[in-house]
Amino acid sequence: MKTPRTNSREKILTAAAAVARENGPGNLSLDAVANRAGVSKGGLLYNFPTKAKLMQALVENYLKEFEHALEVESAANSKESLLAIYIRLSTRECEKTHPSASWIFSAVAEDPDFLAPIKSFRRQLFDRLKAETPDLNALLVAYLAIEGMRSLNLFDFDLLSEREREMLTSSLLEIVETGPVPPMRPCRLSK
Repeated sequence: MKTPRTNSREKILTAAAAVARENGPGNLSLDAVANRAGVSKGGLLYNFPTKAKLMQALVENYLKEFEHALEVESAANSKESLLAIYIRLSTRECEKTHPSASWIFSAVAEDPDFLAPIKSFRRQLFDRLKAETPDLNALLVAYLAIEGMRSLNLFDFDLLSEREREMLTSSLLEIVETGPVPPMRPCRLSK
C-alpha cells in the first residue's frame, strides 16, 4: 500500500515552521524555506506569493493545531470544562520558549490583513467559551489573564517565573471550578 505524499504546500509550511523555530520568524528567508522543503524558490512563490502570505499561512496552521488540541483534550476529558482545558493548553503553550514577535509588526506592515485569521480565531474561541461557560465573570477573568500571559510570552516580556505561572494557572482553575465569581465592580479612575 502506498503512503500518501505530502503536497508541496504542506512541505513548505513544515519547512517554514522548522526554519522559524530555529532562526526566529523574523529571520525567516524564502531561500532557506525552499531549501529545507526541497522545492524551488519558484515553487515556493507559486504557493505563497510573498513572505507575508507564508507567515500568514504559518499562523493559520498554528491556530488549526491549537483548535485540534482543544478538540482532542475535550474528547479525552469530557468532565472538564472547555474553559479549564483552554487554560491548561494555553499555559503549556506559554511554557515554551518563543523568539521575539517583532516579526509580526513587519508582517502587518506588509499586509494589514495578516492579523485577520488571529482575530477571527480569537473571536470564535471566545464566543464558544462564552456559550459553554455559565459564569461570565469567571470566563472574563480567566480568558484575559491567559491572553495577557500569552502576550507577555509572545513579545518576550515574560515576567512570570515558572512558579508564578503555576500559581496563576491554579488560581484560574480554582475560579473556574468553584462556581460563580462575585460580580466585578466598574473600575473608576481617580483624577
